Amino acid sequence: MSETQRILILHGGLLVLLFVLQFVLPAYHHGNLARIMVLATYAVGYNILFGYTGLLSLGHALFFAAGMYGMGLTIQHAGFTPAPALLVGLVAGALVSGALALLALRTAGVAFMIVTLMFAQAGYLTILYFGEYTRGDEGFVIQQAQRVLWGIDLSDPTNRYFAAWGLFGICLLISLWLVRAPFGRTLVAIRENEERVRMLGYDTFAHKLTAMVISGTIAAAAGAFYGLLFGYAGASFASVQYSIFPLLWVLLGGAGTVLGPFVGTLFMFYLIDLSSGITTAYMLIAGVVLVALTLFAPQGLTGELRRRVWRWLP
Repeated sequence: MSETQRILILHGGLLVLLFVLQFVLPAYHHGNLARIMVLATYAVGYNILFGYTGLLSLGHALFFAAGMYGMGLTIQHAGFTPAPALLVGLVAGALVSGALALLALRTAGVAFMIVTLMFAQAGYLTILYFGEYTRGDEGFVIQQAQRVLWGIDLSDPTNRYFAAWGLFGICLLISLWLVRAPFGRTLVAIRENEERVRMLGYDTFAHKLTAMVISGTIAAAAGAFYGLLFGYAGASFASVQYSIFPLLWVLLGGAGTVLGPFVGTLFMFYLIDLSSGITTAYMLIAGVVLVALTLFAPQGLTGELRRRVWRWLP
């Protein structure tokens, strides 16, 4: 069996498994997995920039919120239906990520991280400042009647699950195709040695700009779908916390692996969920486990699997 066949079977098998789980999971885990798939999509976008291009961003909550509010505000105040509202969310994410890339990519290293963090905080404060429209920290609910896409009620648990599955599946396959294409391999080369890639004649700025726009657009898609599927948009999704989360998910799952974002999101979601059922100090348990993983599995769960067993994992 060729490497390509193994890769397609593994990733296709995951999507088939997630599809089948819709019919067998109890209601609680059914809802959790729908949420995890949307958040894992967010992590997939982050992984393209951080895991494959080597750019550490602390501002991805800005793109997630751009998609969420681009979708939510047009439904609330402009009377848009979900389809065009989702498109607005995607465009908003692409424009914001492109604008930020043009500014932030003039820096490198720690400076890049700080610039992205500053702009994300500016976005968060903007949401609070225009509370008359965004309702600030309180946020706003997207009513059930406003969540009907092409006649499909996305507030229904089954429809919500399949919408989350479709979003995650599309973005996972895009990520898989991207990192195996010449463009993706160039991003990895930039991560490893940007100066050498530049000497070979590649326009590294254009590649990083494109990677950031793709990453931001996928993050915006996750934000738009999260707001639509779960019926809520709030300023907390633009906070620093939601810039740190995808970094943790990617690091835990394995930066620079296609499946890492999903594995990391699933692991951290249930780690916190199970810990909170044991004690009110659940973050202490979660913190100890995360530190242990960092020490004994520095490449993340999927990364260690690739290092030890399946070296062909993309």
